[in-house]
This record gives sequence, structure tokens and C-alpha cells, in this order.
Amino acid sequence: MSVSTQYLEYVLEQFAAFTPVTSRRMFGGVGLYAEGLFFALIGDDTLYFKVDDSNRADYVARRCQAFRPFAEDPTYSMNYFQLPEDVLEDTGELREWTRKSLAVAASASAAKRHRERTAKKRGAARRTKPRAASKR
Repeated sequence: MSVSTQYLEYVLEQFAAFTPVTSRRMFGGVGLYAEGLFFALIGDDTLYFKVDDSNRADYVARRCQAFRPFAEDPTYSMNYFQLPEDVLEDTGELREWTRKSLAVAASASAAKRHRERTAKKRGAARRTKPRAASKR
């Protein structure tokens, strides 16, 4: 899942027109971040955006492919879909698709924080319960 320097630079230039995006190499690909959120990834010189039920239909309607990280298991996919090439080339369209993907990433991040807080509270509640007296 390699990413060429030229493709990465091209993608980052496209975003530069409307939002700062940073990249980080990971697992042979590249993760893209904006507003502190992981919202896209690049694998094999293909750009994928984060999706959920709020924006998945946009990708399905355009017959975009889901990100499938494991060649040996083509049935496994993640919540990322290939961005249409024409969207990457149109700043206005790219801005809109990015906005939606960032909203998905923000929602996922908030849900994760909520799960972590709930788990932490459960753990704290378990630690504060009085233990039954042991019989000697």
C-alpha cells in the first residue's frame, strides 16, 4: 500500500486552497488530518474519505469503492470510501466532501470519548463498591 511523494504533494496542494491538512505515514499508507481529526487516508495513490450513514450514499451513488486493507480478505472493508477523481480536481466540490468527512470524523471522535468516559466511570464504580467481608 505505497504512496508516492508526488501523489501526496498533489493531494495536499488540493486541500491548501481551503483548509490546512497534515499527513502522517502509517501502515504503508498515509493518514490525513484537519482540525485535529483523522478524516482521510491514502493507499496505493488512492484517496479515501471517512464515511458513515450520513454520507455513504454519496459514494455509493458514484460507484466508489470501499477501502479494503487486506488483499487476502476482500470482504473486509473499513468506513472509508474512494473519493471520485473529479471531486479531487474541483476545489468547491472537494471542500464540500471534506466538510462532510470531517463531520463524520468529529462524530466518531465524540462517540469514542463518550465510550471512554463511560468505561472509566464503570471502572471507578467497581473500585468503590465495598467488598464482602472474607470468612476466616
